[in-house]
Amino acid sequence: MEVSPFIVLREDAVLLQSYKDFVMSNSYLVVGLGNIGAEYAGTRHNMGFMVLDAWAEDSGVAFVSGRYGSKAEVSFKGRRFTLIKPSTYMNLSGKAVRYWMNETGIPLENLIVISDDLNLPFGTLRLRKGGSAGGHNGLTNITEILGTQDYARIRVGIGNAFSRGGQIDFVLGELDAEEKAQMPQICQRVIEGIKAFATIGPDRAMNVVNTRPRPASDQQSL
Repeated sequence: MEVSPFIVLREDAVLLQSYKDFVMSNSYLVVGLGNIGAEYAGTRHNMGFMVLDAWAEDSGVAFVSGRYGSKAEVSFKGRRFTLIKPSTYMNLSGKAVRYWMNETGIPLENLIVISDDLNLPFGTLRLRKGGSAGGHNGLTNITEILGTQDYARIRVGIGNAFSRGGQIDFVLGELDAEEKAQMPQICQRVIEGIKAFATIGPDRAMNVVNTRPRPASDQQSL
């Protein structure tokens, strides 16, 4: 019996769509928040940039400048991660997020945003599947542009060791020597948390990420 070419084409279209859905379900958009420019490099507000720079360096890939941000791509266990450092400055981060979501076709549930957080002690991490912006201008703009706060974010604590009225200078100030020494470990924990999010799911990943690491002195005493 002769098979109609229309049936073959339809089956091919279904298979192609299934493949595209599979690819998208295993693709993640990771946006590290920060401000572009040498004057902001290494500042507390640029935690997101620093994490993604570390990930790209560890993976042997480089960022390429594009519209509304620089992009790099890495992979892990069949998952593809598109890393974005917005070029819109912090307060307009939502423009970059919306553009790259549209550009890549990655769904909202596979978006992960990395931001700094004044309300957490330095180096403490918090992974959440959604929630308020907590006063963070970058997250506030993303929520406004996307029209929802239901997107994953990893907040990296920077502490609040500043006097009254000194918040802006503190956030836009460079890390001190002790903080810089901790950054490789912090970046690695964030990266591992994102990989866990993609491989074992957000709920189990939260159990991993949100556990405060034991101090090195305590580990040595075991």
